[in-house]
Amino acid sequence: MKGFDIIVIGGGMIGLAFALELSQKKNCSIAIIEPNTCNPPINDSFHTRVSAITPSSHEYLVSLNIWNNIKRKKAFVATKVWDQNSHGRLNFHAEDEGMDQLGFIVENDLIQSALFEAIDPSKIKIINAKLDSLLKTDIGYLVTLDDESNLSCKLVVGADGSQSKVRNLVAIEVTECDYDQKAIIANIVSEKPLENTTWQRFLSDSIIALLPLSENKASIVWSCKSDLADELMELDIEEFSQSLSEAVEYRFGKLLLESKRKVFPLVERSAKDYTLPNLALIGDAAHNIHPLAGQGANLGFSDAKELNSQLVENDDKALGDYLVLRKYARARRLDNELMAKTMTGLDWIYKENNEPLRWLRGFGMNLIDDSPMIKSFFQKQALGKSNK
Repeated sequence: MKGFDIIVIGGGMIGLAFALELSQKKNCSIAIIEPNTCNPPINDSFHTRVSAITPSSHEYLVSLNIWNNIKRKKAFVATKVWDQNSHGRLNFHAEDEGMDQLGFIVENDLIQSALFEAIDPSKIKIINAKLDSLLKTDIGYLVTLDDESNLSCKLVVGADGSQSKVRNLVAIEVTECDYDQKAIIANIVSEKPLENTTWQRFLSDSIIALLPLSENKASIVWSCKSDLADELMELDIEEFSQSLSEAVEYRFGKLLLESKRKVFPLVERSAKDYTLPNLALIGDAAHNIHPLAGQGANLGFSDAKELNSQLVENDDKALGDYLVLRKYARARRLDNELMAKTMTGLDWIYKENNEPLRWLRGFGMNLIDDSPMIKSFFQKQALGKSNK
C-alpha cells in the first residue's frame, strides 16, 4: 500500500493551487486524486466558466509563479451597477483606490491548466481515479479508490467541489439555502465596446452580470427565478440575444449569443465543520455562494493559502494535528460566511420590489456612490483587501 503525507481529493483550480503551494514550501509527499483530467484542453474560443480574479488572488497566483503562464486574461478598471426599479447606481473605478485595475476576468480552465503545468511530478503524484471510501486510522486515513487500490495519508484535503464526496463520507453536515434560482452562463458578442468594465443590472426577476473577455466579447451570468431560467433556455439564439439586449437596455447595442448556454441551480451551502482530525475541506467543498459578485474562486484560493500558512507555520506539529487545522477553520469561516450572507442579503434586497424598499434601495446605492469613504470600504471588501 502506497503512503503519502497528504492526499488532496479534487484536481480543480483550488486543489491544484493548494498542492502546488505546499510542494513549494514544505518537504512532503503529496497525491492528488481526480477522476477527470487536471489539464483541460485550451481552445482558441473563450470558455464559458470564468472568475473575476481580485487583486488578492492575483498576488497569490503571482506568488505561485503561474500568473504569466495564464494564456488569456482581461483586466477591468471599473464596475458599474444599475437598477431597473429605482434610480440607484454604483460606479467603482480603479483610480479611486490608486490602482491600475480592479481585477481580471480569467477563464477557469486557463488558470487550472497553468497550475497543472507548474506541478513537479517528483513532488506531486496525480492519480486518475475516483474516491470510493475513507477509513480513519490512528495516524490519518486509509483512502480506497474505485479501482480498489488503497492509499494511506496523515492528512486528507477535500477540494472536490460543492457535492463533495469527502464531506459526505465523513458525515460533515451542511446547511443549505436554496434560492429557487438558476444561473445561465454563456459568452456573447457586443455591438458596442464593454469599456474594460464589469456590468451588473438588477431587474425585478433576475440579475445580469457581463464580464468582459475582450473589447467586444463577454461572459454573462444571468441569475433568474427558476421558471424564467427554464423559459430563457427554451428560446432560440436570436430570441435569447434579443431578450438579453433588452434586459440591459441596449447599453452595448445588440448582444449576440456566441456559445452554448449552460444552466445550474443556485444553492448556498456551508459545511458545519471545515475540519476534523487529519482532514480539512477547502473551496466549494466547505462553502459555495451566490455568484452575484463572482467571489467563489477567490474565497477558495484564500482557503488554500490559509491552510498552507497554518501547515507551514506549525511545522513542529504532527501533520493533520486537529488544533492546527482548527486555526485554519477559524481564520476562514468568518470571511466565507460574511460573504455568503452578504450575497443572500443583496439577492433579497433586489428581489423585493415594493415601493418603499425600491426607494430605499436607490437612495442607499446613490449614498454609497456619492460618499468616497463608504464606497472605498465596500470596494476594499470586493477586492479582497483588508481594512484592518
